[in-house]
Amino acid sequence: QVLLIESGGGLVQAGGSLGLSCGASGIPFNKSGMAWFRQAPGKEREFVSFISANGAATYYEDSVKGRFIISRDNAKNTLYLQMNSLKSEDTAVYYCAATSLIMGTRKDYGYPYWGQGTQVTVSS
Repeated sequence: QVLLIESGGGLVQAGGSLGLSCGASGIPFNKSGMAWFRQAPGKEREFVSFISANGAATYYEDSVKGRFIISRDNAKNTLYLQMNSLKSEDTAVYYCAATSLIMGTRKDYGYPYWGQGTQVTVSS
């Protein structure tokens, strides 16, 4: 059974920071590309960031570039997202997702495995 479990969400003031984690089991984590997506109320789910299986390659959605940092610890089967300089428009449910695609994709259909999501609320 594949399990991706996000944690670390919460309420933070604009300009603040928050760190998310995603623990994985049931997949070959050290061979899986991992990504973060988010979905705001009334909006479609959107790509946030991707990291390759060995962590050597990362890319970000333009609006979070320079503010968010994706990382992973393959020894702990855990994915991270450090979010800095948070804005009200970052408010969303954040999901981690896993793929076998070496360089991932910005399209959610490229990820067969998903977590249940964690709420991030940024107050202005």
